[in-house]
Amino acid sequence: MNVNDELDNGISPTIWEHQEMRTALAARDLTAVYQRLQRNGVSQRKIATAAGQAPSEVYEVLNGRQVMSYNVLARIADGLGIPRGYMGLAYAESNGSPLDIIASACSPDVGEREETRRLLSYAAEVTLGVGEQELTRWWQMTPQPTPIPRRIGETDVAHLLGVTQIMRAMDYRHGGGACRDAVLAQVSWATRLLQSSCTSEVSRNLFRALADLHNLAGWTSFDVGLYSAARAHFAHALEHAKRAEDSSLVANVLYRMGRLHLHRGLYRQSLRFFQLGQIAAQDSGCELTVSMLCANEAWAMALAGDEAQAEKSIRRAHDEFHRAGGTQAPSWVSFFSASDLHALTGMTYAASASLPEGRAELAISELERSIESRDAAMTRSQIFELTALATVHIRAGSYRDGVALGNQALTLANEVRSIRTIDRIEPLQAAAEQSQEHDPAVQALAERAARLRTT
Repeated sequence: MNVNDELDNGISPTIWEHQEMRTALAARDLTAVYQRLQRNGVSQRKIATAAGQAPSEVYEVLNGRQVMSYNVLARIADGLGIPRGYMGLAYAESNGSPLDIIASACSPDVGEREETRRLLSYAAEVTLGVGEQELTRWWQMTPQPTPIPRRIGETDVAHLLGVTQIMRAMDYRHGGGACRDAVLAQVSWATRLLQSSCTSEVSRNLFRALADLHNLAGWTSFDVGLYSAARAHFAHALEHAKRAEDSSLVANVLYRMGRLHLHRGLYRQSLRFFQLGQIAAQDSGCELTVSMLCANEAWAMALAGDEAQAEKSIRRAHDEFHRAGGTQAPSWVSFFSASDLHALTGMTYAASASLPEGRAELAISELERSIESRDAAMTRSQIFELTALATVHIRAGSYRDGVALGNQALTLANEVRSIRTIDRIEPLQAAAEQSQEHDPAVQALAERAARLRTT
C-alpha cells in the first residue's frame, strides 16, 4: 500500500510540498514527518505498512527515535511516495553503501560555483535584514556522512574507546536522554569503519569497540524507555563481542540484558540472562564481573520470592568482589565498586514483601554505606539508592528520615534525563500513600512523587 492511497481518502496529494513537511524531510526528521501524517489522518499501522516498518518501529520513531541507515531512509521514502531528493537521497541505482553516499555527496545537484553564489546571496539578505524564514526557500540542510578512511589503525580504535568513555560518564551523571543521540551517531560511524582496511588485530579491537558502543546505546535506550531499541542494540553488542572473542564484554552485555528485564518485572527471564552472564564471566576469569552478576542475580531472586537463594548469591558476590581485589578491570565493568555492591545488597534485603525488622535494618545499613561512598558523578545511582533507602524507612515507620531522603531523591531526579529513575520512584510513592501515619509531610512526599511521575 502507498500513502497516496490514503491521500485519495481526504488528505491532499500535495502533502509533501507543504513547507513544514519539506523542512522536516530535508532534515530527515521522521518524527515530525510521521506526526504530520497522523495529523492528516494516516494511521500508525498504515504508515508502518507503507514504509515497510513494524508498528513498534513507527511508534519509536513517533517518540523520537532517529533513523540513520541510508537503506532504511531510502525504503521509507519510496514506500511513502516521498521524492528522494527532498531527503537528500540519491535517485541513481545504488546499493546504499557508505561509499555510494560519499560519491553522491561529492556530486551535488548544483555546481560548487552556483552553490557558493546562492550562499553569498543568502548571507547578504540576512546581513541586510531579511528574515530567517527565507532560508527554507532555497537552502535545504541535507546531512552528508563524513567520508571514512581507506585504512584504520589502533589510533582510530582508541579514539572510539575514548569517546565511549566520555559518553558513558555523561550517562552516569545526566541520564541516557542527555547522550543517546551522540552514542547512536558514534555507532553509525564505527559501523562504517568496518569497511576500512586494517590488520586482523585492529579488526578484532574495532569489533570490541563497536560492541561496547552498542552496549552503551542499548543502555541509554533502556534508560529513556525505548526497550525494543535497547534489545536490538544489546543483540548487536553480543554479536560483536563474540566476534572480538571477549568473554568479559559478552558477560557485561548479558548483565545489561538482565537489568532491562528485571526493570520490566520479568524476574525469571532476567535470572536467565544473569546466569548466562556468569558462564561468560567465568570464562573471562574476571572476578569483578562474576561479583556483579551474582549480586544482580541475588536481587532478581529476592524479587522473585526466593530469599534463601538470594542470600547465597549475595554472599558469593561479596566473596568474588574481595577476590578481585584491586585488579585492573575493563572499562565496561570498572564502574562496579564497593558502593554498587552495598547498593545491590541493600536492594536484595529491601525486596522482601513483608520486610521484617531484621531485614529492614540490614537494607538500611547497606544502602547508607552505598550512599556514603558513592562518587558524586554517579547521579543516577545516587537517585536509585536514595529512593530505595527512603522507601525502606517509610515502610519501617521511620517517616522523618524517609521524607527527608525521599525529597532529596526527587530533587536529584529532576536533574537527569532518565525514564528509569522516574519508574523507580513508584515504590516510594506507593509506600508513602499506603502509610498508616497521616503525616502531612509523608502525604506531601507522595503527592510530589506522583507529580514527577506524570510530568
